[in-house]
Amino acid sequence: MKKITKLSFLMIFALAMILSACGTKEAGSNAGGDEKKTLKVVTNAAYAPMEYMEGDKVVGFDVDLIKAVAKEAGYEVKVEHTGWESMFVEVTDKIADLAVAAITITDERKEGYDFSVPYYASSNMILVPKGSDIKSVEDLKDKVISVQNGTTGQEAAEAILGENSKDIKKFEDINLAILELMNGGADAVIADKPVLEGYITNNPDQNLAVIGDEAAFTKDYLGIMFPKGSELKTKFDEAVNKLMDNGKFAEIYQKWFGKDPDIDDLKAQQ
Repeated sequence: MKKITKLSFLMIFALAMILSACGTKEAGSNAGGDEKKTLKVVTNAAYAPMEYMEGDKVVGFDVDLIKAVAKEAGYEVKVEHTGWESMFVEVTDKIADLAVAAITITDERKEGYDFSVPYYASSNMILVPKGSDIKSVEDLKDKVISVQNGTTGQEAAEAILGENSKDIKKFEDINLAILELMNGGADAVIADKPVLEGYITNNPDQNLAVIGDEAAFTKDYLGIMFPKGSELKTKFDEAVNKLMDNGKFAEIYQKWFGKDPDIDDLKAQQ
């Protein structure tokens, strides 16, 4: 073994210090002062226009919104597509810092997660082939309904047909549920309004129609989902409200939906 000279020792020590500093930076430390912590955001990118894949990128209303909210709160985000059910697991286990994926705020979900103030008002709607005899929820009682598993669409179908009904077909994502309708395996799909309306707009040649039933489907509110007790909730609530007040929220909403949001309604839910 060669002897280590004093000069060699100093060089090794200096190299070790450089590598140590690099490692700290990569871990997301704020030691540099201006560097922002990067949060892991999970989503289900199969729910256009809220979130969907464009090549290898996750895009959509929720994606633009979470980036703007995080920036306002002093963070950067890395958005990853994990799938619907995996998304909940990652937030529960704190593998992810938060989730955004058109997640309806429900009393049941609030038992296991924290939610931001509402940022979107929605309701379920019915997707059917044009010319269908289905005109309302009442007409679904002897039909086959396809839904995305674990969503309020599934809950709505179960309220109509019963929790264990064989006439409810559950799928991993909404695109598969719609494909079942297109292939004749279901009479209707129940899902969130922006998703079904967006699908109709983007696929005008498929001869589908969307039906609303305000008497049967209550208004739902979407929120950003955090692990229970997350310190991020308060910061993100403040950031959402700031964007609603300064016009940035309306700008993002207008980009994706072509109309202005009802901010008074959203704030009334707080």
